[in-house]
Amino acid sequence: MAESDEDYAPGGSDDDVEAHQMTRIGGHPDSRSRTKGRDDDAFTTIRRTWEEVEEGPDGTISGTIDSLLQQGKRKRTLKDTTPLQRGIIRHLIVIIDLSAAMTEKDLRPTRYLLTIRYCMDFVTEFFEQNPISQIGIIGMRDGLAVRVSDMSGNPSDHISNLQALRNSDPKGQPSLQNAFDMARAALFHAPSHGTREILLLFGSLLSSDPGDIHSTITSLVNAHITTTVIGLSAQVAICLTLVKRTNPRSNPQKHYNIALDEVNYRELIMRLATPPESHTQQAAAAVDNSNKSSLLMMGFPSRVTDPNPSLCACHSRPTTGGYLCSRCSSKVCSLPTTCPACSLTLILSTHLARSYHHLFPLQNWKTVSWTRATSASQKHKTLCFSCQSTFPLDPTTSTKLASNNTNSTSVNGTGNQTNAARVSTKAPLSNAQNADSASAEPSAAALLKPALGTDSPHKQRDGDQSVSESGRYECGTCGQFFCVDCDVFCHEIVHNCPGCLSREGEMMLRSEGRGQNGKEAMEIDQCTPNREKG
Repeated sequence: MAESDEDYAPGGSDDDVEAHQMTRIGGHPDSRSRTKGRDDDAFTTIRRTWEEVEEGPDGTISGTIDSLLQQGKRKRTLKDTTPLQRGIIRHLIVIIDLSAAMTEKDLRPTRYLLTIRYCMDFVTEFFEQNPISQIGIIGMRDGLAVRVSDMSGNPSDHISNLQALRNSDPKGQPSLQNAFDMARAALFHAPSHGTREILLLFGSLLSSDPGDIHSTITSLVNAHITTTVIGLSAQVAICLTLVKRTNPRSNPQKHYNIALDEVNYRELIMRLATPPESHTQQAAAAVDNSNKSSLLMMGFPSRVTDPNPSLCACHSRPTTGGYLCSRCSSKVCSLPTTCPACSLTLILSTHLARSYHHLFPLQNWKTVSWTRATSASQKHKTLCFSCQSTFPLDPTTSTKLASNNTNSTSVNGTGNQTNAARVSTKAPLSNAQNADSASAEPSAAALLKPALGTDSPHKQRDGDQSVSESGRYECGTCGQFFCVDCDVFCHEIVHNCPGCLSREGEMMLRSEGRGQNGKEAMEIDQCTPNREKG
């Protein structure tokens, strides 16, 4: 007879037996109390968002809603702006789980449909941020790996292939090993100067593999392929092992996350649009290959239009327009791409310029406190430098204005200022109603208080990486003030500061003006002796 896992305690009460069992499991009689204490600590760290909602004096929560919206906008712009070496030429394989686990409705409408929609948005954002990179898409269904879209730099092809997935339903079990083998084969011919990445969107809790998946992970490590996993269910041990081995220099929590809801799921996917830091895995190899050049040859072809259609070298389809390779004059349909004949990288100058901002990102703008916004040197800046929208007024000034308005309505027919009691008894009825309505209206300071989350309007210090209490954000280079919408637009779309660009333009105009004035002065000096002689 097999021995029991637990020892029998004869003649003991239920409490003694329970304590005896917990001693065997936890190793100490107080392990249960320590576990309960950890659970209580974990519960106290939960963010209770319903307690953050504050009702304003007008009976609404519009101030809190505006504050949350500004916090969300500010959070999107606050990024690490340290200039780092990044791989701007990327080769990414997106592996999508197409198994039966994606039919769950914990993410609306379903995991499957939401993933397809977010992948389409990710493709558009990816090529907007990485115009000279390439993407391939692979699916997992019925224990097999399905090629959804080949590796290419044309976003329209990927989006059309993703839209075609809506016509099929997810079924079967996923196979991580088959998907990784197909992804490794697709990245095998990727050049060494670019990155090799895999993004796994995994909704299942198991993997149906034909062999040893650990050997496949070892082959990914040998091929210098980095992986990122976004889970839709609980954390899976094999995925954690995958990110630890393929990203040895990074924190695993940075590359393996579980989506909490629809918003968090989108944020995790869109985070991959930014080029990763280039951990110099080639630094060791650069010591041995120090004599080799680090330059990359690229071609910048021009678009041509033929009167008669001809076959393109990339798809072998008859087209009238295209781009001619700078080396071999082969015609390709779209850019960026690699010439099928001579393997030359073909791009446009605008593609290279759009990738440049990742290497030198725009610095985060600082928050401006009311003390600085109302100072004598900055008091004249009442409009956003970019969109010319009006900034909010100082709460102390608004309070004084509101009190002055209240006092002005408290004047009776004789012109003498009276208090509220005298107004209610001696003043006309219309003046009393005006006084009551003025006192009932919330002041600007009261409306700004719940939105800013602070009691004193002058508590915030300059440079705090939070929501600005004055609604102003200052560029540390040019010193101009901007609103939160322009802050988001300049950091996510333009990637340049309007104040710095306008200052450079003014300097150029001044230099040109000085040159013209100097030239005119020389002409005058040359003409003066002739006039004297005449």
